[in-house]
Amino acid sequence: MKKQSKSLAYADDAPLTAAELRTARPARKAFPKLVAAYERGRGRPAGRKKDVISLSLDKEVIAALRASGSGWQTRVNALLRAAIGIKS
Repeated sequence: MKKQSKSLAYADDAPLTAAELRTARPARKAFPKLVAAYERGRGRPAGRKKDVISLSLDKEVIAALRASGSGWQTRVNALLRAAIGIKS
């Protein structure tokens, strides 16, 4: 593997010119949706009413639930609520 020379200059890492600096806009104005998505952050929303737990189930049960398609975890929650008599 050849070692790259540090003297290589790429157009995308060159310093901005005075003209480019004059026309530059804040990221918030240039890309509002991107900045909003970044600021929203990651993870679960605040005030979430559910807890994450670990539960051991039979392999056949898990296979059948997953085979029912997308949203199977929500359906499991509904099945458990109905089984213990909690109305939605």
